[in-house]
Amino acid sequence: MTIKSLTPQFVESFPQKLEPGELYLAMEFATAAHLCACGCGNKVITPFSPTDWQMSFDGETVSLKPSIGNWTFKCRSHYWVRSGRIEWAGNMSQEAINAGRKRDAEAKAQVQSSRSVQNVVREPTPLTHEQTEAPSFIDKLKKWLGF
Repeated sequence: MTIKSLTPQFVESFPQKLEPGELYLAMEFATAAHLCACGCGNKVITPFSPTDWQMSFDGETVSLKPSIGNWTFKCRSHYWVRSGRIEWAGNMSQEAINAGRKRDAEAKAQVQSSRSVQNVVREPTPLTHEQTEAPSFIDKLKKWLGF
């Protein structure tokens, strides 16, 4: 069953079982999750960052950009989430996918490089006992994904 729209659900953590047509937004982790719009049942994770996805909320609906290309899924679905609606995008050639991945990797490397320079001049912040025992975002995401 193809999904036509996604209803935003702001959550503190992602549920174990995602429901079709729901877009779960965990703002503390700057990440969204939903089931693939083609209906295949795969979990789609979209982290928010300058080099990943951007999310906008108009008070009722959510938009994500850029498009979502599920190239590693068997379905290879490609769509936009605009004002909560699924808008199907055309298929992309493997060459175009590779070029997009290369641009993404270069953008991430550039951001990381500029952050590394900024971090060199900052003083380290000591961690409190509570901070050292709390699970990280990555640990929580791995647990949720079943790794």
